[in-house]
Amino acid sequence: MSNHHEKRYQKERSEKNLPPLFKRQLFKVDLSRNCVSSSSEIEQPSFRIMQWNLLAQALSKGGDNFILCPPDALVWDIRKLHIMEEILTPDPTIVCLQEVDHFKYIETELGKAGYKGTFFPKPFSPCLDITPNYGPDGCAIFWKSDAVDVINIKSVIIKEPTGYETNQVCIVIHMKLKQSNNRELFVAATHLKAKKGYDQVRHLQSKFIDKLLKETCGDSPVILCGDFNADPSEKAYKELMSSGLELSSAYTFLSDNLEEPPFTTTKVRGSPLGPVTYCRTIDFVLFSKNKLAVSSILKFPTEEEIGEKRLPSFNYPSDHLSLVCDFQFKK
Repeated sequence: MSNHHEKRYQKERSEKNLPPLFKRQLFKVDLSRNCVSSSSEIEQPSFRIMQWNLLAQALSKGGDNFILCPPDALVWDIRKLHIMEEILTPDPTIVCLQEVDHFKYIETELGKAGYKGTFFPKPFSPCLDITPNYGPDGCAIFWKSDAVDVINIKSVIIKEPTGYETNQVCIVIHMKLKQSNNRELFVAATHLKAKKGYDQVRHLQSKFIDKLLKETCGDSPVILCGDFNADPSEKAYKELMSSGLELSSAYTFLSDNLEEPPFTTTKVRGSPLGPVTYCRTIDFVLFSKNKLAVSSILKFPTEEEIGEKRLPSFNYPSDHLSLVCDFQFKK
């Protein structure tokens, strides 16, 4: 990202006396973990993917939501500065977002930094049942216009096996990366059904996405980003990890044992029995392991850095942490 854009949001944040975002370090992945013996087996340069559920503004409010978060930290005029800073600071080539209910604002601001994007709302967004609201929430994908040529955009409502349309969506973009010899890539963003008790629904939705990607992407490399609302023990996650797409999960490369991180979302919500802490791994960046190599991963802040009040906070605008990875094509 150019210093101009970074400093603009930092300046606005400073003028409002807001604390900075968490400092995060980039972890370099040993290429041998990608079944690559030397750098000659991968192409230069790398490209960077961001995955983030940025928390819909309408959904940030409510009597049982984020009960330890200071109310002022949830005001849009404050959150929007941290949201833009979080997206632009790592300078991603491609950005996959969920719970976007301020698309026009984000599209305008990212446009100033050279991005273009597409948005697909949920058919029956829960945001519309809340007052005030800012339109329906949905998924969005943005890309650097000087680095990416878009070939085709497919926006799909996820269906059940009976053909019934659910309230979940998926965007799949076929693109060429200009700096990677115009290599073709499919990038998908999705957001599966939330809440306990819907494990089977999420499993069926993952089957739909698996079939969609197989039919759409052919033999080309795929990156699937999303908030699955399913942890690694659920069938939805296992379905995609064991499919014929031959996917790996990028953030497992942070672990010596190739395990997912301990959490990607952490929050405290109210209940009739008192505060309940949620700390789960439900956000993922899955990629074609035979065609792509992950070379860098942005580490998460520690629980100590996040603090007992969890997320969101004045240090971070969402209850989900962003996932940022660098990829290279295998030759």
